[in-house]
Amino acid sequence: MRARRVHIHRAALALLWAAAVPAATAAQPAQQPVAVEFVEVRQQPLVLDLRLVGTIAASDSIDLSFPAGGRITEITVRAGDRVQAGDPLARTDGVQQQQALNQALAAVAAAEATLQQAEQAAIRAAEMLRRGVGTRAESDMANQALSAAQGQLAAARTGADQAQRAVEDTVIHAPQAAVVTARMAEPGQVVGAAQPILTLAALTGFEAVFNVPDSPHLDQAHGALVSLVPLDRPETRLSATVTEIAPLVDPATAAVTVRAEINPRLIDSVLEAGLLGAAVEGVVHLKAGTGIEIPWTALTATGDGPAVWRIEGGVVAITPVEVERFANGRVVLKSGVAPGDTVVGEGSQLMFPGRQVRPGKGR
Repeated sequence: MRARRVHIHRAALALLWAAAVPAATAAQPAQQPVAVEFVEVRQQPLVLDLRLVGTIAASDSIDLSFPAGGRITEITVRAGDRVQAGDPLARTDGVQQQQALNQALAAVAAAEATLQQAEQAAIRAAEMLRRGVGTRAESDMANQALSAAQGQLAAARTGADQAQRAVEDTVIHAPQAAVVTARMAEPGQVVGAAQPILTLAALTGFEAVFNVPDSPHLDQAHGALVSLVPLDRPETRLSATVTEIAPLVDPATAAVTVRAEINPRLIDSVLEAGLLGAAVEGVVHLKAGTGIEIPWTALTATGDGPAVWRIEGGVVAITPVEVERFANGRVVLKSGVAPGDTVVGEGSQLMFPGRQVRPGKGR
């Protein structure tokens, strides 16, 4: 009797378990596809970004000096000042030059008076010869005196012009609109002839100058676009074009000089922001053929190396890939996927083999 009760009890438990399992299974919702970014793999032109650091400089600079030596009495500008054509920038003590000019002007006045007397004497001698009361010798002597007076006046005027230029040379004027970039002397200093006093940056154009290690990629850089970002003004963006690549490595710096002309329409922006002489980071965009490039969010990894989640029929599968190089926010692949494949972009961290996905964000 007791064995029968135990058998009935076990049979009841089995019935209850069989009834509970379908109910629990029906209560679990079916797996829903996860919304992820679908990235279509394409063969496309690639760009290699070469990062450089340099400074902004004027395309044309002008060194100003005094033609003759002397003691500086005044310098009216400092580095950073903007000047216009004809503005006086510096002067030396011009007392001696002014005295020489005064003497030269006095010599001109005396020569003019002598010439006037010689002209009158030549006229009288010619008239007397015509009337027959003078001689040919007197007329010739008067004409010789006139020629000598004319020569003296020409020489005096030449001396006066030279003296005037000497006076003018005691003042340095701006040859054109420019910005003062350097001041190499101070008032009271005695300078020699042609010794640089000021350096101006002409407003005809600006360029970014880089000293970079020699690289085979530099051969492709001529004419390439450059994105510039001042290091102390990261919110400012400038554009330039590579115009010059030094053919030889500078032995002093062991680097190659690269120059990039800044867009001429940005000259005023550079001046207003005070960027002349500022340090900048430049990114040279070089053409690098064609290849497969995916966003960095699509890259994952396995125990064997980098991989991506390839989508086929709405289901993902892990696919090993070989990375050629990393770019800004992008990954260039050497192998592993082919044009026409679709991989998971954003959302790849949620994947596991066989998981169902649906497009949630297109790229």
